[in-house]
Amino acid sequence: MPHELAPLPYAANALEPFIDTQTMEIHHGKHHATYVANLNKAVACTEVLQTKPLDDLIRDLASAPEAVRGAIRNNGGGHWNHSFFWKLMAPPSGTGPSGALLAALNAAFGNLASFQERFETAGMGRFGSGWAWLTVTQGKLEIVSTANQDNPLMGKAIAGCDGVPILGVDVWEHAYYLKYQNRRADYLKAWWNVVNWNAVARHYEAATR
Repeated sequence: MPHELAPLPYAANALEPFIDTQTMEIHHGKHHATYVANLNKAVACTEVLQTKPLDDLIRDLASAPEAVRGAIRNNGGGHWNHSFFWKLMAPPSGTGPSGALLAALNAAFGNLASFQERFETAGMGRFGSGWAWLTVTQGKLEIVSTANQDNPLMGKAIAGCDGVPILGVDVWEHAYYLKYQNRRADYLKAWWNVVNWNAVARHYEAATR
């Protein structure tokens, strides 16, 4: 198959107590796996789609045949978003952003606490299912949100925003409901404890080169 489900970069229980083991097992092993399986079905119609890298598939949805475009948008987006999401997290370390990333956050949002508050507001403000993102857009940090499995790489015409994502949080209910039930705000606050700021810094550096 052209697209595969990579293993988690840590054990399923590594994010406890902030994200529970059962949620990670179901989220990765069931939800993400389903996106991969359905994406492979969608691209099976042509060899061109089967050989196209995932980034290119979701950046250039307009070139996909109309019959499978929606499936590629939903499942390709789901595969990309989750692959990105797992690597943005790590076992709790108690460390925060530093260096150029912290300086950029302070410049754009005043301080780290203000950034986190605005990011949580974006996550809370997304009605239904979707994501909140921190992007580099034309060299500047921006907070945006997208519906369902859209992401900023898809562009404004589809996702309503653009830019290069450097941080993203899943606010679909399956990401938090087993532990937090309907308390999305609690999930978002707890999530900061498992953010892999080293990974975010690498994404920031790559996006601002």
